[in-house]
Amino acid sequence: MTRPTRVAIVDDHPLVAEGIEAILDSYDEIDVVGTLSGGQEMIDALDELAPDVILMDLNMPGLNGLSATEMILERRPETRILVLSMHDTPEYISTALGHGAVGYVLKDVPTDEIKRAIDTVMAGGRYLCTGAEGALRPVMTGGREQLTNREQTVLLQLAQGKSNKEVALALDISVRTVETHRKNIKRKLGISSTAGLTRYALEHGVLQGTGVNV
Repeated sequence: MTRPTRVAIVDDHPLVAEGIEAILDSYDEIDVVGTLSGGQEMIDALDELAPDVILMDLNMPGLNGLSATEMILERRPETRILVLSMHDTPEYISTALGHGAVGYVLKDVPTDEIKRAIDTVMAGGRYLCTGAEGALRPVMTGGREQLTNREQTVLLQLAQGKSNKEVALALDISVRTVETHRKNIKRKLGISSTAGLTRYALEHGVLQGTGVNV
C-alpha cells in the first residue's frame, strides 16, 4: 500500500490555511502534516515534518515565500513546492518558478484542483492552474518559441549579472550547459546581448521580488 502524500500548508491567514486543510483532510491519500503561518516556521519544522509537498503562500510577514522556497530546496531538494497565491500577474508567477517552485495555483481555484496539482507534482510534473498559465504564456512566449523551465531559471540567474561559471555553480550544471542555454535563450527571444537579456528580464518582471536592482 502506497503511503499518503505528506503535505504542509504555509499561509499567514488562518481561515485560508484551515480551509485548505479541511479540503485535503477529506482525501485518504493525503496526510496534512502541518499548518504553519510563515516561512521561517516552516524551515524550523522542515526536518520534523518531512513534507513531500508544501503549499506556500508568497506574501507573509518575516521570511516571505520566495526566500523560504530557496532555503527549503537547499536543505531538502526533493521537496515539491506549490505556490498558492491570490496574485495572478506574470511577475509573481515567473519569479516563483524561477526560485524553484514546481507549480502555481491561485487561491480561487475549485477545491479539487489543489488535489490535482499535488498529484501532478508528485508524479514529477509541473502544474500551473489555468489562470496562471494564461497569465504567464504571453510573457514567456512573446509570439516566439517558449522558454523551457530550465531556460527560465538560467535567464533569471543571468539577469542578476552572474557569469556562466557562477550560474553553473548555482544550478549544479556544467559551464558548457549554461552556454548552450544562454545561446538558446537569445535565439528564442531574438536578443543578441547580455544587456538585452537583463533588459528583457526587467521589463517582463522576471527580476521582481528577487531584491536585485538593475
